[in-house]
Amino acid sequence: MLRTNKDKLVMISVQGRVSYPVRSSAYTITYDGKPVVVPGVGGITYNIKVGDKAFGWEADHVEPGVSTVVNEEKRNDPPNYAYNTLACIGNQTKVVSGEAKGSRGVVTGHHGGIEHVLIDFDQDTLEKLCIGDKILIKAYGQGLKLLDYPEIKVFNLDPSLLEKMNVKGIKDGTIDVPVAIEIPAKLMGSGLGSASVASGDYDITTADKKMVQKYKLDRIRFGDMVVISDADNSFGRSYREGAVTIGIVVHSDCVVAGHGPGVATLLTSPKGNIKFHLDPNANIANYLNIGTKRK
Repeated sequence: MLRTNKDKLVMISVQGRVSYPVRSSAYTITYDGKPVVVPGVGGITYNIKVGDKAFGWEADHVEPGVSTVVNEEKRNDPPNYAYNTLACIGNQTKVVSGEAKGSRGVVTGHHGGIEHVLIDFDQDTLEKLCIGDKILIKAYGQGLKLLDYPEIKVFNLDPSLLEKMNVKGIKDGTIDVPVAIEIPAKLMGSGLGSASVASGDYDITTADKKMVQKYKLDRIRFGDMVVISDADNSFGRSYREGAVTIGIVVHSDCVVAGHGPGVATLLTSPKGNIKFHLDPNANIANYLNIGTKRK
């Protein structure tokens, strides 16, 4: 097991509420110039969960499970920024108001721009939840370090999830991580240049269908662990030859230019100290028995 500083991390409460679905206009214009009206971000998504395919839905940026926010009217204010930043993938959550009060879930992602935190609950809880219900998160994970691998930076990752990801130390300051798919940095779009990766995500662009086919992107599932080659996420998201970033797929494919399935950062190495091997089971649903794998 990798040595970490998890005993030095702070566990702190953050609280949001089930968000409204939102739209900025009646139509969304696709990357090939077609107006469409399809569901997008926000709300309670009853029939899409981590473990499901991220492609093939009549949707744009759809988020699996429950989308939460502190305040839809003040998305960029400090409380919501703290909520989106401090909540980490794998954190435990509890509903604290409404008919589903007491039900527990798991954070599966955070979505930039809209500043949502995404949470997986069982189907019974989804049926009881209402927009506006409050959800408490035990935020825990920011500041996590791999003590024997100081060159590798960790973001947005609950230590308990890291311990279930089958990450192995190999040699020369390098680790090996199972991933479901490899993505070249040239396909990364919206979110590039962001000043920090401790919040939000960035998108795999999917307008070029030849590239989708070449890299088998249409196999991607919500919750997949993916590797982005030649991508450095140490101090924001940028191209760097030889760098390696590991992330998790948080939202669906998209219809607008420069967008596609969103990836939140988990691990990054500017010098390529992260190796990987392909494993179709490298998905948070399998690691935590949530989403499509709930029993």
